[in-house]
Amino acid sequence: MTGSTPSSWLMSSVFSEPLEPQAQRVLSDLRPQLIKARSVLFHPGVRPEGFLIVIDGRVGVYLVGKGGRELLLYSVSRGETCIQTTLGLLGQEPYSAEAVAETDLVAVMVPQAVFETLVATSGAFRGFVFRAFAARVADVMFVLEQVAFVKVESRLAHVLRERADPSGTVSATHQELAVAIGSAREVVTRQLRALASRGLVALERGAIEIVDPAELARLAEEIA
Repeated sequence: MTGSTPSSWLMSSVFSEPLEPQAQRVLSDLRPQLIKARSVLFHPGVRPEGFLIVIDGRVGVYLVGKGGRELLLYSVSRGETCIQTTLGLLGQEPYSAEAVAETDLVAVMVPQAVFETLVATSGAFRGFVFRAFAARVADVMFVLEQVAFVKVESRLAHVLRERADPSGTVSATHQELAVAIGSAREVVTRQLRALASRGLVALERGAIEIVDPAELARLAEEIA
């Protein structure tokens, strides 16, 4: 990362509680890396080689079906971790999902040997790993609950509200929305046309405008 010293990333408030001096010394030797958007960080069948700490940016972790259909399991942002990697490092298991950089990333890769040492010796680092692990498990359970029990219309309304910018514009393709809600692109296209016919959204080229935020919020209530 241009302009930073090897240890400066430790001052970025990634960790919710101070690390012990020994853990700080070990991590201070690791240099942040810049990873370009759309880079594939791992894919199914590969064993983890290290523990990624995201300093800036966002990673999407996807379950990919045999036919190529994708489902977004969870996202990893600043100060968060990936349960796929944690399970792989602790249980010596290969990845079962795919991770893609959704934005440009600044991240630190903690080698497996260093990760294992810190989990064994640093209470603060261990707490960081497992608190984030619990949060990601909750994210996965939320996705499973949506796919199993919540109507497509409600899931789509929720994602549109979640991804809208302050002006009410959603810059996402139908395929990206389908992945986010665990459905097919054709289903999302039909649902968007139905919402447009009811005056809730307007379909623009490359974007979706939220026209009736109150009614869209009502549709999304089942998610809450």
